[in-house]
Parts: sequence; structure tokens; C-alpha cells
Amino acid sequence: MIRAMAALWLALLVAAPLAVIAAISLAVPDEGLPPFRLGAPLADNEAWPLLAADGFYAAALLRSLLLAAVTAGCCLLLSYPMALGLLRLPARLRPWVVGLILLPFAIGFVLRMAAWVGLLRDSGPINAALLALGLIAEPLPLLYGWSGLFLGMVHSYLIFALLPLYAALSARDPRLEEAAADLGASPAVVFFTVTLPASAAAAGAAFLLVFIPAAGEFVVPELLGPPEALLAGRAIWLEFFQSRDWPLAAAASLALLLVLVGPILLWQRLGRAP
Repeated sequence: MIRAMAALWLALLVAAPLAVIAAISLAVPDEGLPPFRLGAPLADNEAWPLLAADGFYAAALLRSLLLAAVTAGCCLLLSYPMALGLLRLPARLRPWVVGLILLPFAIGFVLRMAAWVGLLRDSGPINAALLALGLIAEPLPLLYGWSGLFLGMVHSYLIFALLPLYAALSARDPRLEEAAADLGASPAVVFFTVTLPASAAAAGAAFLLVFIPAAGEFVVPELLGPPEALLAGRAIWLEFFQSRDWPLAAAASLALLLVLVGPILLWQRLGRAP
């Protein structure tokens, strides 16, 4: 019964929408509503040939994957010290501190990004503080630049890396680290030889949990990123709502999905390896 319900859930909420997107990607644009025509000969479909021939979409996809990889890497680098610091707190305080970390995520996503707009603008508190300290002579261009984009991305997805690492490190045996330290290993050696291998699976899962949604992110680059940072999510949005070329937008969506499926399958295969 449970397997049947799971299969039905996957069929209705995963397989069926993907089948609809695939059908639209094979259609041809039309002036009516909806703005595509199904059942046309495949030779009339221009979406997939255009997607393969036009370097515009390949460049947008490459920028998206690079942004997602850097975001996931930064989230991992920040999550390890945060998780280890949380585990050093008294057990009675940990739930409260974790709750404080999660509290900002109870606020709407767009509202949090709007707060970053206020923080990063030329007259915002960050530039005001730097000017008051005499560290800069004029406001830094933080907003609508790559620095602001990375800050917003890391802020948005940090929790997806922190929680898996925190759970994995909570379950580790700290006596192994204590034994390594007693044998003369430095803190860095203890981390790279004991802590990191014990949490490698969680680190891989955390990386994917950040990388996959970040690759298709649309809101953060739109609100904080530079105008030239045309990413895959923005390109797909433009085709759907501005150009109204739904077959091309659907093909680009499937191409992004196919690229993201690769790391998932690779991770599953490595996880089953002896």
C-alpha cells in the first residue's frame, strides 16, 4: 500500500509535469492561447536545434552552474565551523541557538532579499559604517554586483548545508578526535583525518542540496545580481513570459534538469560503492 501511494505521488507530481514539459518542448510556437501548438511534425520544431546551436543558452547555463558550485562551496566552508561551534555549546543551549539560526528563514524569501537590497545599497548601513571608519573614501558598489549576488545566494542556501552537517557531526564519536589529539595530532590534522572523513557523506549531500536549487535560482540574481549576469533561470523566465516561446523555454528547462540529474546519479553510484 505504501509503495503504491509513493508510486502514485511520483507519477502525479513528478512524472506527469515532466511529461507535459517534454510535450511542450516538442511543440511549435503559436499566436493563440496557450502560445504553442502540439502535434506538429518534429521537423517543424525549432526549440531543441536552437538550444543546441545558440551559445547564448549554453553560456547562461555555464554561469548558473559556476554560481551554484561557488555558492555550495562557500556554504560548506561556513557550515563546518558553525556546526562544530554549535556542538561545543552546552546541550541545553543548542536547540535555542539552532532556533535562532532558523528564525530568519521564517520570513518570506523576497522580504529577506529586499533587506539585502537595503543593506548593500550605496547609502546602506554597510557602506555607511565603512565610510565612518575611514576604510573607504566612497561607497562600494555592493548592490547589483557579483559580491552582492554571492552574499544573497550564500545567505539563502546556507541552512541547507548546515543542517545535514550538524546532524552528521552530532552522531560522530568524539572519542576518535580526542584519541588523535592525545597522540599528538594538531587540530587541523584531527579535522582532515578524522572529522572530515566521518562527515564526507553528509558534506556531499549538503553540497548537492545547495547546488541543485542554486543552479536554477531566479529571484536572488534578479534582485541583487549585475545586469550582465544572465543565468539559466532568468533566460527561461524571459522565454516563457517575454518572448512567449514556450517550446524553447520548456526545452531549456529540460536541459537544465538533465544537467542536474548527472551529479545526483554520480553521488548515488559513489554512495553504493564498497
